[in-house]
Amino acid sequence: MKHDDLRSAFKRTEVDEKADFQESLNNFVGGAYTEWPNEAGFDGLTEERGPIEVPVAGQIPSWAAGSLFRTGPGIYKIEGTSVGTFYTSHWFDGLAHTHRFDIVSGDQGPVKVFYSSRRQSEQMMEHIKENGGRKYYSFGQRSDPCLGLFSKIMSSWQAARVPQDEKWIENINVVVHPDLPGLDAAAGNLVDTGKAQARLPTGKTAVTITAGGHRAATLKNLWIATDNAMLKQVDPESLEPIGFTTQKTLHPDLKGPLSCAHAQRDPDTGDLFNWNQEFGRQTVYRIFRVKAATGETDVMATIQGPGVKAAYIHSFYLTPSFVVLCIPSSHVGLGGIKIAWERNVIDAIEPFDSHKKCKWFVVDRLHGKGVVASFETDAGFFFHTVNAFEEQDVVDVRDGTTSLFCDVIEYASLDVMSSLYYDVLLQKDKAAEKFWSNDQRARDTMTHMARYHFRVPSPTEETKMDGATPSQAVAKQLDIPAPHCGELPTINPNFATRRHRYVYSLPYWGRSTSMDGIVKTDTLTREALFWDIPPGHSPGEAIFVPRPGGTDEDDGVLLSVVLNGNTRTSFLLCLDAKTMVEAGRAEVGFAVAFGFHGTHVAA
Repeated sequence: MKHDDLRSAFKRTEVDEKADFQESLNNFVGGAYTEWPNEAGFDGLTEERGPIEVPVAGQIPSWAAGSLFRTGPGIYKIEGTSVGTFYTSHWFDGLAHTHRFDIVSGDQGPVKVFYSSRRQSEQMMEHIKENGGRKYYSFGQRSDPCLGLFSKIMSSWQAARVPQDEKWIENINVVVHPDLPGLDAAAGNLVDTGKAQARLPTGKTAVTITAGGHRAATLKNLWIATDNAMLKQVDPESLEPIGFTTQKTLHPDLKGPLSCAHAQRDPDTGDLFNWNQEFGRQTVYRIFRVKAATGETDVMATIQGPGVKAAYIHSFYLTPSFVVLCIPSSHVGLGGIKIAWERNVIDAIEPFDSHKKCKWFVVDRLHGKGVVASFETDAGFFFHTVNAFEEQDVVDVRDGTTSLFCDVIEYASLDVMSSLYYDVLLQKDKAAEKFWSNDQRARDTMTHMARYHFRVPSPTEETKMDGATPSQAVAKQLDIPAPHCGELPTINPNFATRRHRYVYSLPYWGRSTSMDGIVKTDTLTREALFWDIPPGHSPGEAIFVPRPGGTDEDDGVLLSVVLNGNTRTSFLLCLDAKTMVEAGRAEVGFAVAFGFHGTHVAA
């Protein structure tokens, strides 16, 4: 590909929102996705332990040097098991596969890119081959319809009785966390116990990344997380799994089974914030902080009581003064215990009910005041928060409050979870047609980017507070529909916990069963600037790399792993984040698995 072949961008405005939404809806309902190949991102995937050099076309700026780590599902079917081929039902349960792109800028010459990857669930693969299935809990693995009541009871009992020293083979595949504090006691424990070996990469001849090139600094550690309390450590160089632990390592009270894949980091201190969810007669959420400087963990608030439901929650918010937890309408039956019966999360979630409001809890993170406010919003669901920030206007100054603004990619129902079964994504047995041809279900599965405005008491050292204030009025300031917004939202990381203007995400135009574009959404003007994606191309999460010393919010580049479904090959795309015009790419030459999330560690 010549540099003058690089793709351009096109702009849409608020005036176009309604028409573009309808076009996307018509595409889904009418089956336009049948002409957009994407199966190579799900099937026939291999690992490349490398690193191997991949050719670069165009210009990737030298200041983007570093390492892009990505993780997510890899293979979904396993042949040669004791009962034939095993098929994973849901994309979220695809066996973990982690990737690393090293962007190297030498003192002279153009930027070079190196690629390597590693499967993280080889032991799970062996377990499935030996047993013909998985006895462990999953997100959405469908049960064998031939199972009788007794067999279901026994399988549920087996899943609940997995020995503690066997849990390390669990499938952990959602978010990559570099330099997590507080886990030194568990670091490398799989190597120490002989369950894994620290070894050099094998396979094709690796390329040595020589001195003189600028690459990511050596990390202290690299951990992978998911939406439960388990974490898996990988070697940052070889991507070999080398450690495993649960949140109880951080604090003995963090004993619940569920947590949040998207832990939040304070951009100034590096402190880590998350929550742990414990099931029982009462569901208990414990909001906690791990101090980056010392590794010490403290529980900042405990949330329980009437109306506090067990729920599947994928993300939350952090501002300079608060942690904000929203419990959406994805309530888990029997106070969470139904997961043990169903052996997966989706089947344990209660049917969507518009009367089940979203519950918001605002926790003071500076003065130890605990929950200082609570709110309700209309029933709905979300995977990903975008960002949150706080300000004070004249009303806040008068009333002693602080304005909280929380941006989120939301859905009108829970249907989006079902759109991510492999048979829908891969159009098997007309599953995609059955799902998307329902007009209302298709509407409910379209994204909306919302901004909520809350006013909360401003806690200080002197403020006396006895629990949360009564629920207060909420203002919904933004509601931008698809495809002018999409999933896997990112922002310039320098604007985390600050007022941001631009959000980058992957929209659904309905031309594919998966995401089929990259869009820059201006929350001030509601303009949407799209990369002019070629037909049959499917992008991954767009990671923002800011230009060093840049002052404009959109001064940087986006890095996205894109599948060319027509050639069944992937490339690392580099977009100018200001213009959404392609700057360059690194052609991998084979298909890289569609992943979930990644992080760029600067050189």
